[in-house]
Amino acid sequence: MEEKTIDTNAPAEMAENKPESAASFAWFVAKLAIVVLIFRSFIFAPFSIPSESMLPTLWNGDYLLAAKWPYGISSHSLPLGLDLFDGRIMESQPERGDVVIFKHPVDGSEYIKRAIALPGDTVEIRDGQLVLNGTAVPKQRIDDFIIPVTSNTDCAWGAMQETAPDGGQQCRYARFRETLPSGASYDVLDFGETPADNYGPIIVPEGRMFVMGDNRDNSQDSRFPAAAGHGVGLVPQDNLVGRATVLMWSTDGSAQWLLPWTWFSAARWGRIGGGL
Repeated sequence: MEEKTIDTNAPAEMAENKPESAASFAWFVAKLAIVVLIFRSFIFAPFSIPSESMLPTLWNGDYLLAAKWPYGISSHSLPLGLDLFDGRIMESQPERGDVVIFKHPVDGSEYIKRAIALPGDTVEIRDGQLVLNGTAVPKQRIDDFIIPVTSNTDCAWGAMQETAPDGGQQCRYARFRETLPSGASYDVLDFGETPADNYGPIIVPEGRMFVMGDNRDNSQDSRFPAAAGHGVGLVPQDNLVGRATVLMWSTDGSAQWLLPWTWFSAARWGRIGGGL
């Protein structure tokens, strides 16, 4: 009769393998978290657009990726509000015309505007005309900007609401092309005469920047004193978070989480993938 050998060590080995597997999985999760933290802190991070202050460049419901490295890394660049150090590492200031994301100087919320003037620049607004270092920035009237009325887009007071060819409603705005001395060119909206159409002149101090929304008459920006939930004043460059680079998603606000097919019908497909 053939003798059978029983491996009495097998259960012990299996018992030993279980904690090893759990430890390996925990280490994998930890490494993944570290990689994500590094990626979001130093490379790219997602941001959403909750307002229309940057129309026509950015729409309410846009989701974009911001590059974190162009201006250096500060505590404001780090996720979860980690306040680890003062100033910026490998600091660099934005170019005039960059679309920048920064922390509000008072309440710490994230804002997105266009960098217009840098330290040493003299900036002024005369009857709605941007004047930089004593020279009026060219502002050319171009085709109207038209945007559909949707769940997250209404016509502001400066728009004309009208019926679109498909029977829906749309907003029509006067649009202009502004070109900075550096050659940076972008579109802006102008509703007409407002109190904020005259400002300055002021000289931007060291370490600060003057920012404006592209939707000039619907933007709380550097023309207004820094106050929680309102103007931002002359923004400290140490508050920079990153530079807007590419649109990765856009929705008109009509999607419902419990109706997956609406995720696709609400998408603004023509805006996805556009650079800034």
